[in-house]
Amino acid sequence: MLAIEEVEKLLSRMSLGEKAQVLQWITQDLTGTVPGIESAPNVLGGEPRIVRTRIPVWALVQYRKLGLDDVGLLACYPSLRAEDLANAWAYYRSHPEEIDKQIQENEDT
Repeated sequence: MLAIEEVEKLLSRMSLGEKAQVLQWITQDLTGTVPGIESAPNVLGGEPRIVRTRIPVWALVQYRKLGLDDVGLLACYPSLRAEDLANAWAYYRSHPEEIDKQIQENEDT
C-alpha cells in the first residue's frame, strides 16, 4: 500500500481536532517555522529558544533524551507552559540535525 493511501485511511478515522494537528505539523514541516520558538543573534548566540525566555530548545530536548518527561520539565521550569514544550518538540521534529549539533557542542564544552 502506498503511503498516501495509508494517510487517507488514517485521516478518515480522525476527528477534526486531530486533522488540525496534522495540518499544523505538515505546515511546520514545509515551512520550517514553529510558533513559539524564536532565534535572535544577540540572545543565546542565535540558538532557537522558547519565546519570552532564555531557555534553548536543545536543553529541553536533551533533558527529554535523559528521561525527564513533560511534567518534570514543567516542574523544573515553572515559567514554561505545556504549549511551549509542544512547540519545542515540533521544532526538534523539523530541525533534528541542528538541535543534535547544539546538544553535542554544549556537551563538548
